[in-house]
This record gives sequence, structure tokens and C-alpha cells, in this order.
Amino acid sequence: MTTAQAQELDVQPTPLALLLLGREADPKSERGVECPGDLPSPSDPDLVERARVAKEKLGDKVFVLGHHYQRDEVIQFADVTGDSFKLARDAAARPEAEYIVFCGVHFMAESADILTSDEQKVVLPDLAAGCSMADMATAEQVAECWDVLTEAGIAEQVVPVSYMNSSADIKAFTGKHGGTICTSSNARRALEWAFQQGEKVLFLPDQHLGRNTAVREMGMSLDDCVVYNPHKPNGGLTAEQLRAAKMILWRGHCSVHGRFSLDSVNEVRERIPGVNVLVHPECKHEVVTAADYVGSTEYIIKTLEAAPAGSKWAIGTELNLVRRLANRFAPEGKEVVFLDRTVCFCSTMNRIDLPHLVWALESLAEGNLVNRIEVDEETEAFAKLALERMLALP
Repeated sequence: MTTAQAQELDVQPTPLALLLLGREADPKSERGVECPGDLPSPSDPDLVERARVAKEKLGDKVFVLGHHYQRDEVIQFADVTGDSFKLARDAAARPEAEYIVFCGVHFMAESADILTSDEQKVVLPDLAAGCSMADMATAEQVAECWDVLTEAGIAEQVVPVSYMNSSADIKAFTGKHGGTICTSSNARRALEWAFQQGEKVLFLPDQHLGRNTAVREMGMSLDDCVVYNPHKPNGGLTAEQLRAAKMILWRGHCSVHGRFSLDSVNEVRERIPGVNVLVHPECKHEVVTAADYVGSTEYIIKTLEAAPAGSKWAIGTELNLVRRLANRFAPEGKEVVFLDRTVCFCSTMNRIDLPHLVWALESLAEGNLVNRIEVDEETEAFAKLALERMLALP
């Protein structure tokens, strides 16, 4: 792609910390979206038995967490499944487990380490399992943003609210500056709390969840929101724009949910008459506005559980989960399809495969601690403060 093409598509340089994921990128998608097609064939069936034996040998010493977006071959060994925050809390509720094996991505393992005891050790089977959204906000960039807000004379009015899908450093920044963490389920409550503390919110790192919550659920206008771009001087905003805004949205997004478009919604409605469109709030504002239902991963699952037989659903979230839900509800006569015709897995989630899980479990069974995720004490203290503020929300 030429420089001119990149500028036309508003493609930003990818930090070196981000791995090159997959191939066949769609240049018209948001940065980080990769759709390499279907997954490889399942791993060697012998690995299933090896994982079972290693897990059985470890017994109560190990607790395996499986995020909803994980492959089926990994999920089958999870003691509990859920979204990132639910899993971190589940780990904290199992103090007898010496090892927490988190089948998810890096920021999730960090959150588990923050919430569990010092005696527990959190393991990520593949250290390359990161999150492009979390990587879109670095500690240095956010510190620079705060300097910009200070120079504009509004920092004292701003309360940071950071999505759970952020690094421990960003959670710590949030705690240190009087802010709170939110999930996709409680983002409105977190924002309502923040506006009781100050006049403005700096929302990190997912612009779409922040915008959708503020506009769709809290009655703000799109004009109340500005987007801070860390790749541009002063975030690409004037001091006047910052002073006028209520919501200062970080220019970040989920690479999977950013894939869905208004065309996706219109196409599926034409293809499947009577279909219900159900999407995650990390989707773009125009997608959320066009959908019939919007909610977190847990909301999506519960909505399908309560849906009547014979109903049809197009789901805008990660494909592993959608396929699992389609198989689960097919016997009940519910039709569940992926919102977009293009297959698009979460590339980093899919780095946790059966070979990596087997290696991690067998290593632990042999007494070798591998791939431990450990947050330093100062970062942990401030990050935990932000998380505790969230837990105290009414």
C-alpha cells in the first residue's frame, strides 16, 4: 500500500509491539482486522488425551479459565467459561488453586493476576496472545494525552473510565487519576458515576463502546463526543474542542467487532427475512443503531437462551462463539448465523490452541512454571483501586 493510499484510508502506523496477524487484510476495514479464512484442521487427537492426563495429574492445583472466544478444542478443558472480568473473579474465588491457566489474551491474564492472591500463579499458554485494542493505548500515549488535557485547562474536570479490555498500565493510570474500570455490561453505570465526580470523561481504549453508551443509553449527542488520536499532535483536537466535549474517546477499537458494517446488517436482513440482528456494543455506532438488540457477550447468550423456537438471529461478535451458539441452539429450532459473510476470527485469541495448552499443562505437572503473567506491585495497587471502584458501583 502506498503512503497516499494509507492516508486516504486513514490507516495509522502499527506499533512494533503489535504482531503481524494473518494475511489477506481488508484495507477498508479498521486497522488490525485480519480475515485469513477458516481455521486449520483440529490438532492431533492424541493431544486431547495428553491434556486430560496432565490436568488430572494437577488436580485442584490448576484452574483453567476459558474465554468465550476460544476454540472448541481449548474450551473443552476449561473449568469455567465467561468474559474477561467474570473469569478473573472466578479465579480469585478459587484460592486453593496454585495455578490459574488463562485461555484468553494478555490483558485478561493481567487482570487475573491483579485480583488473585500473591500465592497464585497466572499462566498464559502463548505469550503472543495479545489484544490489538489493548495495544492501541500505551502508558506513554495516555500520559501525553493527560498533558494535553492539562494544557487545555480541563484535566481537573476529567475522570478517566477504562474498559476492562486494557493493559494493567492503563488500569493503573485510571486508578491513579480517580477513575474506574467498566465492562460492556456496566459501562453506563460507570459513566454515570464518573459524571458525578467530574464534568468530562476520558474513555479508554474503545471509542465505540464509549460512544454507543453515551449516545444510545445516556441521551448525549454525537457532538458531545470527540475522538483523541494518539498518533496526531494534541490528539488531532484543539483546546476549544476538548473544552466543549463531554466524552473524550480514545481512538481505539476491537479488530473483530470493527469488521461489521451497516452493509452487513442490510445484507443479512435481505438474505434472511425476519432475522433479529444482535450485536456487541464494541461495534460501530451505525451498526449498533441499525441492530435490533445490543449487549455484552453474556447478554447475547442470555438473549438466545430466552429466544423462541423458530426465531432467526444474526450475531455480530467473534465467530468461535457464534458457531458454538449456532450448534447449541439448533436442536431448539433457532437459526443462528454470523452477521458478516466474511469469516473473521479473533487472531490473537486463536493463538491459544491445543498444543500450547498441552505444553503449559504438562510443564506445570512436571513442576516447571512457564509463561507466568505477573504485574508489578505499584501497577497492581493502582489497577486494583480502579477495579475496586467498579465493584463498588451501585
